[in-house]
Amino acid sequence: MTYSSSLALSRSQFAGRNRNSVSLRARAKTFGPISNTIILIVLACLLGLFYLSQVTKTNAYGFTLNSLQQQQNKLKSENADLAVYSAQLQSVSRAQNSAIAKSMVPLTPSATVIN
Repeated sequence: MTYSSSLALSRSQFAGRNRNSVSLRARAKTFGPISNTIILIVLACLLGLFYLSQVTKTNAYGFTLNSLQQQQNKLKSENADLAVYSAQLQSVSRAQNSAIAKSMVPLTPSATVIN
């Protein structure tokens, strides 16, 4: 680039003599209607993907929660069964060790009945 072309280039950026300085202002860049539509569609797709990812996470937590609740119910019923079985075992041993049971006489068959 020569000195004269660089000087001419620098002069063209500013308003010179007998020129309207308003015409040299940069216009505000805006998007057109097609660009706005495309941007809105892309944003709607991103928002939809975000929503779907959150719903999927919620469903995954729901499945985990449901399986844990089923396991809890199973353990509660098993605990109740074991409590009943424990009470039965304790009642047999209590009955055998009670004073009334110890005072009883064992019954032995004295004879058999034949028809």
